[in-house]
Amino acid sequence: MQATAQAHPIQGLIKYHGMRDATLRYPYHDSISVSTAPSVTTTTVAFEPDAAADVYEIDGEPVAGQGAERIRTVVDHVRTLADIDAPVRLVSENTFPTNIGFGSSSSGFAAAALALVTAAGLELSHEAISAIARRGSASAARAVTGGFSHLRSGYDDRDCRSEAVETGLTDTLQVLAVEVPAFKHTAQAHAEAAESPMFDARRAHMDEQIDRMRAALHADDLAAVCALAEADTLSLAATTMTGPAGWIYWRPVTLAVFDLVRTLRSEEELPVWFSTDTGASVYVNTTAPHVERVQAALAELGQPVHHWHVGGPARLAPDAALF
Repeated sequence: MQATAQAHPIQGLIKYHGMRDATLRYPYHDSISVSTAPSVTTTTVAFEPDAAADVYEIDGEPVAGQGAERIRTVVDHVRTLADIDAPVRLVSENTFPTNIGFGSSSSGFAAAALALVTAAGLELSHEAISAIARRGSASAARAVTGGFSHLRSGYDDRDCRSEAVETGLTDTLQVLAVEVPAFKHTAQAHAEAAESPMFDARRAHMDEQIDRMRAALHADDLAAVCALAEADTLSLAATTMTGPAGWIYWRPVTLAVFDLVRTLRSEEELPVWFSTDTGASVYVNTTAPHVERVQAALAELGQPVHHWHVGGPARLAPDAALF
């Protein structure tokens, strides 16, 4: 009763913000993202009937408090589905920086959900597993189905699950991830999202943005995809910044990346766009012929830059077992 799975983190393109149900993690509206590889989370789980209690470990450290509660929510749901009451040992490792806006919770819960389902002996589709992963992180649902994926809103697991979006852009999009360390408070921001005076305005155009993003993906229109993601970055920030806590995730270097991207686009006519989730780190989206030039320009800002590409769905990885 042991399994190992791997999943890639996601870059939000049309991002969700706020949840109508914080326990089941039903977001207020749909969202679309793209998985980023080779960054990956590897998770091994085992049901251990003789153990005294669950054990959760991430990157060599035990998990307690709210983090453990979120993991337990997913574990308990799988135990219920499989009619198992045995304790679980869960060990997870990441190959990329965590909690700075690179989507580590998405890949973490996606890998955990697939490993748990497999170890429990359940046979479920990736779409069904995405609804399990969603209980830990709504973005994890999209990390399960991978590539370019669409999480639909809803009030049950049949509706609120992720599906892959067909597109020919998988080999076209290149991502330069600029690492800007700054601890983020995504959970708190989601909790107060609806209190922002900008929240209703953002929700009002979400259906249109989702439709435009899907159409751009179907048409293999990278410029439209990335322009929509850039605009959504600013829309999301307007909402988070105007909530009760006035969350400001960006740092001076975040804005410097924005300015640099716009300069490269206007003065050198390069196909390059910026995007952020709820963090200070920045995704810079471009194409293969321009990676070298864009990466060199970004390096002058003095921050680590990772070159990523589009990743696939969560997968089993027995040869990568962590115990």
